[in-house]
Amino acid sequence: MSILDEHFRNPSNAGVLEDADLRVEVENPVCGDLLRLFIARDEEGLVRDARFQVYGCPAAIGVGSLLTEVVSGKSREEVRELDREKIEAMIGGLPDDKEHAIVLAVDALKQVDGNW
Repeated sequence: MSILDEHFRNPSNAGVLEDADLRVEVENPVCGDLLRLFIARDEEGLVRDARFQVYGCPAAIGVGSLLTEVVSGKSREEVRELDREKIEAMIGGLPDDKEHAIVLAVDALKQVDGNW
């Protein structure tokens, strides 16, 4: 089973994080996929907890799940370094018609950085 399949079938950190410091929402206007990302930080400013909600395809769900695991424990600078290529490598690549899932994740991280 691929990393993407595992995250789709058994998503990590799905749901709303009530005590989130950061809440962002991004949407792909072409396919209609929507990603909500919730992040809570600790006293040092590191990501203490992350949750997600996705309304969309299995790839978007899988990438959202992976994203919450990847950002946990990271600083703002480390989160800022997570670009398209790094996320795609972590998920094991995606077919061209599913690349929009990675774009959603990157867009969410840009909003997180802007609101940190």
